[in-house]
Amino acid sequence: MLSYLKFKAIITMREGKQMRKLKNNVVWIFKGLKEIHSIRSGLLSLIVIRSIISALSPFVNIYISALIINSIAEKQPFERLLFLAVITVTINLMIALISSVLNHIISIRQSEFNTLYKMNRSRKIMNMKYSSVEEPETHYLHQKIIEAANMNNGGIIGLLESIKNFVQSIFTIIFSISITISLFFTPRSLNTPFESFITSPWLSVLIFLAILINVFVSMYSNSTMTKKMYLLMNNAIQFNRVFDYYLENYITNYHTGKDIRVYNQLSVIKSEYLSLLNTARLLIKKISRNQAKYSMLITVSTTLLSCIIYLYIGIKALLGLFGVGYIVQYIGSITQFATGFTEFMTQLAILKTNNKVLKIYFEFFNMPDDINQGTLPVKKNCTDEYKIEIEFKNVSFKYPHTENYVIKNLNLKLSTGKSFAIVGRNGSGKTTMIKLLLRLYVPTEGQITLNGIDIQEYQYNDYIDIFGVVFQDFKIFSFSLGQNVSARMCYDQSKAKACLAKAGFSDRLANMSKDLDTCLYKDFEEDGVEISGGEAQKIALARALYKDAPFIILDEPTAALDPIAEYEIYSKFNEIVENKTAIYISHRLSSCRFCQNIIVFDNGQIVQSGSHEELVTDENGKYYELWHAQAQYYTE
Repeated sequence: MLSYLKFKAIITMREGKQMRKLKNNVVWIFKGLKEIHSIRSGLLSLIVIRSIISALSPFVNIYISALIINSIAEKQPFERLLFLAVITVTINLMIALISSVLNHIISIRQSEFNTLYKMNRSRKIMNMKYSSVEEPETHYLHQKIIEAANMNNGGIIGLLESIKNFVQSIFTIIFSISITISLFFTPRSLNTPFESFITSPWLSVLIFLAILINVFVSMYSNSTMTKKMYLLMNNAIQFNRVFDYYLENYITNYHTGKDIRVYNQLSVIKSEYLSLLNTARLLIKKISRNQAKYSMLITVSTTLLSCIIYLYIGIKALLGLFGVGYIVQYIGSITQFATGFTEFMTQLAILKTNNKVLKIYFEFFNMPDDINQGTLPVKKNCTDEYKIEIEFKNVSFKYPHTENYVIKNLNLKLSTGKSFAIVGRNGSGKTTMIKLLLRLYVPTEGQITLNGIDIQEYQYNDYIDIFGVVFQDFKIFSFSLGQNVSARMCYDQSKAKACLAKAGFSDRLANMSKDLDTCLYKDFEEDGVEISGGEAQKIALARALYKDAPFIILDEPTAALDPIAEYEIYSKFNEIVENKTAIYISHRLSSCRFCQNIIVFDNGQIVQSGSHEELVTDENGKYYELWHAQAQYYTE
């Protein structure tokens, strides 16, 4: 008795676990469908309608073909045959027309959906703090979403495709059953025991059991195959990431062509490439073998079931229990049933497996939009009556998941109209200080204020608009020159040219046939213009000037310039920055002499500040050490 109760409890527990799994799977699917609707409303409805029509289409021909054959066999009037033919053509034309219109509308909406889906991912990234974007977890989730979609249409994209096939398979099963059910009814009295056996309910039960066995085999095969395919695809995703890296970043990227040739790296790349190809072959073999194994099992099971049913139909037809046309009807519908049921089980397994990717998708999108947007506006125009002052108050900072402070107890005032040069060794905290200033990171301790108010309190976009920045690792895009300078689709051409002139780009611009409309690089335009590193740096400087922000930050702005171009920038520095607050970061101390205030960083702290003349005379100071370390290369 105790054993029975224990066994019953185990069974109940397992059943409860299975029900919870089923419920969770259904919840994730409906959550995904809701997300699809929110991205592009109406798309799901159209896909469902098209799926129903696609499922209905073959049955129209099967049913009417049966009627036509029966009419011929029964020698019915020609008008009857003509009527059936006209009905067939009319219905098929209507289905084709409706399908064509639906396909056109769906194609447009799905294209919109794909674009909006990608935009949502980008928007999500942009709404996160810069520090959150750098987190390994964020990068992992984002990459998994992209790779799953690219490799096997997983996630939201995969759900859309699976739902289309799933709905079509359901209605295929419904339609096939509706026109096959009459097979199991006897239209007349029976004369022999054999006829009684053929029409017996027990035989129908046996056939039903055969169908159930086929269902079980299909469920098991599809479930097992999909699980193994998911594991193999995960391995394929990892492989694909490395493969694409070599393919896109080395082999087909013309920017890397010089290094490959100069250092004869082709042999190394080829070796890695071939190794990856061998890995791919093994992976493809495993995937193909897995598919073949379980597909064969499903095929054998379905074929045996079809043979049994075909034999059943044939015997009934020979006994004269229904007309010749019904043979076509029953065989056609049963074939559709087998196809529909196999597809149903396949899509059921795919939907279940796809839920794992959906969980990753929602985990990514449920991450907090943690940019502190703030509420206060920022006055951007600097006048004699209104000054902007930014102050670091006892600011310390360490990067996430690290113990060492990069910035330690920083106190600094940045006032309107002054120029500051920030110098120090690599890793001394200079660039980190700029990232804190731009709200890319939040101080671990202390606060940064704008006119006495914490910068986190200001509207983010409003606050960031007061800065024009040339980052050390700036990016120039494959847009037109004017769009690169203005960062806008529509812009003031005269202002863009003036900024390019200040940055020393006028001579190069004069040689561009399309002027500001000249496309940079050849990624999108065949006549795109390749520019040098120094020219790119001038464009980046012009972009910072075009923004016309009260603060301009220059992180190694002349690193790629030749000495003459560098001298021109320095000689016009006051003209370039005008009345702006200029923050200048450089490893070349000779370029800092024009700044009113030089701030020396060392090990995350300000160790000195003052003018060049003051700092260079302090023989015990860090600036003196750095200055003379560089000066020896020009004096010896």
